[in-house]
Amino acid sequence: MDSELGTLARELSRPYYDDALPAHDRFHAKRVRELSLRLASECEGSVERDVLSAAAWFHDIGRPRERTGEIDDHNDWGATEAATLLEAEEVASDRIEAVTRCIRAHSIRSRSPEPETLEAKLLFDADKLEATGAVGIVRLACIVGERSGRAGERYAVLDRPSGHGMAASDCPDITLLREWATERLDALYTAPGRRLGESRREVMAEFFAQFERESRAEDE
Repeated sequence: MDSELGTLARELSRPYYDDALPAHDRFHAKRVRELSLRLASECEGSVERDVLSAAAWFHDIGRPRERTGEIDDHNDWGATEAATLLEAEEVASDRIEAVTRCIRAHSIRSRSPEPETLEAKLLFDADKLEATGAVGIVRLACIVGERSGRAGERYAVLDRPSGHGMAASDCPDITLLREWATERLDALYTAPGRRLGESRREVMAEFFAQFERESRAEDE
């Protein structure tokens, strides 16, 4: 069963992503899995790759419910749900605990526990790196769009009104994306994660510089 844990988690997690929006769908889970395993291959120390793979597939299964207000915390809910699913498949309790420990600690939220195992740190880093670089900028923009699209809520504006001599908005502007991405890069735990993070930081710096030029019509 251990050698099949990642594949099992992929199949068990699939229905939970049916109602997910693009920033946290099954394709995000797949990218996090692939990235976490890439980091694992560059990491010193032994990594339980099947545990890491399973945790990556499960890590955001609670996102659709959290978005609609059915649950408060997708980390705890997802860990509990994953444990229930794996117990039904008779997966060993120590393996289930290893997976759920990763899921509970994958978020950057202040109330989330610190990742303690190497697998948990790798999952955390892969998930944070998914919010950086070219793909990350698109994902973060999707998240801003989700929040801005809630009924009766204006979350953010694309531009910086003050840069055009307009009245300042009471909503955050596009620099929010830079702040979110930087926060995640600064929080990375592993050496391979930080190395990759620096290259993605350069990509984002170039993007935001171009954004500034376009905002001032300097590229025309």
